[in-house]
Amino acid sequence: MATQYDIHHTTTYRYRSPVRFGLHRVMFRPRDSHDLRVLATDLQVSPTAAVRMIQDPHSNSVALVQPHGEATELAIVCAFTVEHVPSPGDLLTLDPTAEFLPFAYALQERTDLEHYLRPHHDDPDGLLIHWAHQFLLHDAPNSTRDTLKRMNAHIREHFTYQSRDEEGTQTPLQTLAAQGGSCRDYALLMMEAARRLGIATRFVSGYLYDPALDAAGQQAGDSMVGAGATHAWLQAYLPGAGWVAFDPTNDLMGSGHLLRVGVARDPALATPISGSWYGEKDAYAGMDVAVKVTRRQG
Repeated sequence: MATQYDIHHTTTYRYRSPVRFGLHRVMFRPRDSHDLRVLATDLQVSPTAAVRMIQDPHSNSVALVQPHGEATELAIVCAFTVEHVPSPGDLLTLDPTAEFLPFAYALQERTDLEHYLRPHHDDPDGLLIHWAHQFLLHDAPNSTRDTLKRMNAHIREHFTYQSRDEEGTQTPLQTLAAQGGSCRDYALLMMEAARRLGIATRFVSGYLYDPALDAAGQQAGDSMVGAGATHAWLQAYLPGAGWVAFDPTNDLMGSGHLLRVGVARDPALATPISGSWYGEKDAYAGMDVAVKVTRRQG
């Protein structure tokens, strides 16, 4: 059943003295597909700015924002209304050839999935592949879906979540060593581990709908982790089902509460916002991010 959501996303950068701004890349617009349709958009920038929209190599919508003049604050405010038809990842039918690990992608698919199959982070001592192999059974066939579900749940249950607004992502080995991290760190860890099991994965940035934080929501319960800011998770490409969402931060499978914005082979390529400024070296005073996702009634 289709559900409509209103998304309001505000990012504010503060400076102790007036600064000039370089070009900013803003990736906030939800990504249209059969399960997600953007009905309305609005982008406001203060100070005034020139804005143009492009698509990046992954077909993500990116706003190129060039603020004018000097200011002690840069505010980027986005509003969207979307219609979402969630995908129940645990009910999607897999191709019989991909039901169990290991499996091989069809030649044409493998060619297109190459960048999502190849690990992007080093594992010189085999720590990551050893960690990934703990989710494989030794006395029964390894269901592809169940193996990913075990890994997804393990991260949620055994790692300590650490919110972080600064750009950048820990390497998978750093996340393993710390036994914790942000949603971006969790997504990258699971991506790289799954790749070492022969599963194509990609990074996803977007928004998390949390009924516990929505006055219009009709569900109650504990608040999810990662709501109120941009969120990150991963998708695994499973033949027959396509790209299936896994959110190790909240142990979610499928897109029920996840509203996709950008996809990429690595988190560095799907940064929600990036840019530059010019002024006194100690001018930067911090940033504030606020995201509100509410469900429309009716």
